[in-house]
Amino acid sequence: MKKEMTSADVAALALELSSGDTSIIDAKIAKIYQPADDEIRINLYIYDKGRDNLVIEAGKRAHMSRHIRPSPKIPQSFPMMLRKHIMAGRITFVKQYDFDRILEIGVVRGGVETVLVVELFSPGNIVLLDSERKIILPMKPVTFKGRRIRSGEVYQYPGAQISPVDATVSDLEAIFSGSDADVVRTIATRFNLGGVLAEEVCARSGVDKSQPAKETDSDDTLAIIDALKEVFAPLLSGNLKPCVVKKEINDEMKAFDALPFELSIYKDYEKESLPSFNAVLDEFFGKAVTESVQQQVTAVKKEKVDVFARRLQKQEEAIKKFTKDADKQTRIAEVIYANYVEIEEIVNVLKQARDSGYSWSEIKSIVKKAKDTVPAAKWIENINSAEGTIVLNLDGTRANIDIKLTIPQNAQIYYDKAKKLAKKKDGALKAIEDTKLAMQKKEKKISSRRKVNTKKYWYERFRWFTSSDGFLVVAGRDADSNEEIVKKYMEKRDIVFHTQDPGAPITLIKTLGKDIPEQTLHETAQFVVSYSSVWKSGQFSGDCYWIKPEQVSKTPETGEYLKKGSFVIRGERNYFRDVQVNAAIGLELEGNTRVIGGPGSAVRKHGQHVVEVVPGKYNQNDIAKKIYKLYVEKLKEPNFVKQIASPDKIAMMLPPGESDIKV
Repeated sequence: MKKEMTSADVAALALELSSGDTSIIDAKIAKIYQPADDEIRINLYIYDKGRDNLVIEAGKRAHMSRHIRPSPKIPQSFPMMLRKHIMAGRITFVKQYDFDRILEIGVVRGGVETVLVVELFSPGNIVLLDSERKIILPMKPVTFKGRRIRSGEVYQYPGAQISPVDATVSDLEAIFSGSDADVVRTIATRFNLGGVLAEEVCARSGVDKSQPAKETDSDDTLAIIDALKEVFAPLLSGNLKPCVVKKEINDEMKAFDALPFELSIYKDYEKESLPSFNAVLDEFFGKAVTESVQQQVTAVKKEKVDVFARRLQKQEEAIKKFTKDADKQTRIAEVIYANYVEIEEIVNVLKQARDSGYSWSEIKSIVKKAKDTVPAAKWIENINSAEGTIVLNLDGTRANIDIKLTIPQNAQIYYDKAKKLAKKKDGALKAIEDTKLAMQKKEKKISSRRKVNTKKYWYERFRWFTSSDGFLVVAGRDADSNEEIVKKYMEKRDIVFHTQDPGAPITLIKTLGKDIPEQTLHETAQFVVSYSSVWKSGQFSGDCYWIKPEQVSKTPETGEYLKKGSFVIRGERNYFRDVQVNAAIGLELEGNTRVIGGPGSAVRKHGQHVVEVVPGKYNQNDIAKKIYKLYVEKLKEPNFVKQIASPDKIAMMLPPGESDIKV
């Protein structure tokens, strides 16, 4: 079954998204979501059509979709950063790079041009570039040999391969002469086609796909070039015939391939034609995703079924399978011995033919002709020239015979397989006894004794921490929350912190009319610097200052304009110079049960299991998952940890940008 898109699929997708009724050129980008680790969904407003969704799953698929996963309750950092750069922008182009599994989407917003690069080859990535091809933001910062996919680096494409659309006879001859594989594998890998399209090219050319590539002659080369042009002609003409190909799987007709144009190798299969290739991709990939989500929901609802009962059921099923498979292997071995003489004659004939200089291609041809006159030749179902093996159909029992081995040695292979399966069966029987013993000992379902306090506070919508001296410090997350902090929550008795550099939150110490100790001022300075662009840029120190609320104004100087979330600071500023970044995550387990974050000294005062972080190489999602795993391993209560400190909740408490765990 198809797992990811091919280069031809990407070419067809780019064709549809850039022209005709399915075009998204000039579509306006609305919000962006990340419903799964490798997947984003871009909500689009398409002129004269309304809203639609472009789903991109790195390393696998990209298409317009009506089958979408639920959006996460707490947005992740990558889609939020994408919103910052391309939300409200318009799509200017959609194109494929060099017949590779790379899709490029051009965006312009306010005169600023960016390019979203979608890597659909494994492991896959989604990368936002500026107009000079420098990386603004990658979904997954990674380093390969010769390639660094990290912010600030110039984006480099992976090594180029020859396009099958533009291939010449000399290109093909050079590739075949240097290949140690057969024809079909060489075409599949060197032209970036994949197995199915390579099979199609071989079928249309009439060239034996299992023939060693080095043995092809000029006629074969010309035939393959003609077949390549014929196969990919629909991509050049735009005359696509998209369809879903189906076959019977487990007694049910299921889709197993999605095509932009029909293939001759599927001529006998059932097909479902759809009006666009996007619709085909959505039917094939998108529908499977929503079905998978529904299955997960159903599985959760069935959690009440006893875990030991489920385990026992699986173990009993495994025993049945081991027994059935062991009997099958023993039966094949016995059939080989029952036809010892005939099989030995077939093997000897094939050995003699190879020793006489016959190629496997010639031997296959001779065997095919002999099937009408030589009874034993009818037994040969298939010849694997690469491994030197043959498949014999012995009265309905298929046996794989290695001609380099004796008949007893071939039979022994199947006896050995039967013995291994018997050992697995014995292990499963022992496991069943262990499960039954555990079921007898189990008196009640074990659950965590910890109580979770789910009370919500107004400040938890913002960035916040409680200082070592017990003062609440609250800050904005973005322009909207900065505006809300100042207009709704700032009081005359508060102290306001900010940095000289842009990209910092407006931060308040809620004094409640009390004098603020030096420790709280210092911790707030660390908080302001750490949750600003200083951390994002990888620096380890920065400057900030504090002022009184009456010094904060929304009224700009004459002739100037203030954008949302910005304010004018007037009067004297009280500076903290060269403040070291300092951030930590901890668990508050007494009274309130929740994850907390902020300066290390404050987190250690109020929390337990403190993890310090420093500017590093992992994005918020990845570092949050690492900290979550540490807590699960430490507390041994995954359900409790997930309730109070899931990766999403931890990510909300982390500084913006990339981080490492401090060792």
